[in-house]
Amino acid sequence: MPYLKIFVHFVWSTKNRFPFLNTSDFRQSVWKHIYEYGRTKGILIDTISGYEDHCHCLILLRATQSVSKVIQLIKGESSNWINKQKVCHEKFEWQCEYFGVSVSESDLDKVRRYINNQEAHHKKRSFDEEFERLLRKYGLGK
Repeated sequence: MPYLKIFVHFVWSTKNRFPFLNTSDFRQSVWKHIYEYGRTKGILIDTISGYEDHCHCLILLRATQSVSKVIQLIKGESSNWINKQKVCHEKFEWQCEYFGVSVSESDLDKVRRYINNQEAHHKKRSFDEEFERLLRKYGLGK
């Protein structure tokens, strides 16, 4: 059996970055649902949070899991669940794209704090500003 320990910090947004997740209570129920769904699929979600128009998720990948499949499962099932809750006036969708970067063990606590602090963080910075900063930080920006 292979031993693999790869943490990935994922970020994805709602379609057109629409603020579907517009209350703290609703966001918390979505994060809880994603976490619990992940457990049923063997997806090890370490930390999850976000804001009105996006989600941050720190996941420990297993040797048999691919990035694309994990994201497909999480985004697909959660958008279906959100639509079944009938809390959005329009059809809820996640944007197709996503960001993912590996995280070293020495940075795990810092990334966990960053993810858990999304509510306060976005009182100062928009998702667009945050996303551009992440892309530049990891050499993926313009």
